Amino acid sequence: MADIPMTYLALGDSYTIGEGVAEKDRYPAILVEKLNQSTDTQWAEAEIIAKTGWTVDELEEGINSAAPKGEPYDLVTLLIGVNNQYRGRSVEDFQLEFEQMLLRAIGFAGNLPNHVVVLSIPDWGITPFAVEKGSHSEKVAAEIDAYNLAKKETCEKYGVAFIDITEDYRQIGASPEMLVEDQLHPSGLVYQRWAQALYQHMDQLNLEES
Repeated sequence: MADIPMTYLALGDSYTIGEGVAEKDRYPAILVEKLNQSTDTQWAEAEIIAKTGWTVDELEEGINSAAPKGEPYDLVTLLIGVNNQYRGRSVEDFQLEFEQMLLRAIGFAGNLPNHVVVLSIPDWGITPFAVEKGSHSEKVAAEIDAYNLAKKETCEKYGVAFIDITEDYRQIGASPEMLVEDQLHPSGLVYQRWAQALYQHMDQLNLEES
């Protein structure tokens, strides 16, 4: 049994696929490397279903097209919602869609909510891209806070861990070294921090015995 690697499914959008960074610098890849280097348990390469620009419903379609076959996965992460906010969709509609997506993620994890981790939506309004675009940073921040509250409440409803990466990102995300060429998406240095937050959370769990 010990020779069978643990499995990880990462669901999301540009932040999960790592727009503008090498595959090794995506946070799912960094997390797997950390786990394999620091634990006796071996993890297979993360399976990623994510695409830049995806909203929740588009992620749903992407999952259907990809038809993941690894369930139950030992770990499922979900980071989605920024494009719903960017397109001006309501928090109420988002919460309904997110709840269905969360239930699907729990299903991929063998109906074990403690094998699912949701990350908060980063605040793109602090980036040079947003400034150049003339975005109202306070409006973007308020909307993202509302979206994240909806995500957190939904996670609490189902007993799923919710990790806040937004506040840290607001402090660092506009720094040149934290950005890729498009001046919008995070660099690998940011993804390292997100992977570390996930790793620290998982360190408190014993997924093999769950």
